[in-house]
Amino acid sequence: MKIRILWPAGHLTATLDETPTAEALAAALPVSASANTWGEEVYFDTGVRVALEHDARQVVEPGTVAFWTEGDALALPYGPTPISRGGESRLASPCNVLGSFDGDPRLLATVRDGDPIRVELA
Repeated sequence: MKIRILWPAGHLTATLDETPTAEALAAALPVSASANTWGEEVYFDTGVRVALEHDARQVVEPGTVAFWTEGDALALPYGPTPISRGGESRLASPCNVLGSFDGDPRLLATVRDGDPIRVELA
């Protein structure tokens, strides 16, 4: 399944795996929210509530589409966060991994705190 994430300065598409969280997110789309930034990560509330999956991870590759269950939020790391060690992308806590971006995730650097952000099926 493909999704598109749009914000004032750009957009990216991502390919999601077939997971319970990805299916719950897809059922809720489109979703609009206000973006938050944390180091080189963008996250925002989706209104979707899901449980932590058995393969949830805290350290992921840049460009991973993750779901932070504690905040009902998509977590989109494109580089280090304030708690990263070295150049890794370390999320605030373990997150469900949904898939990855199709293009250069560094485009997320153009998202500003408070920007309107929208997720829709691509």
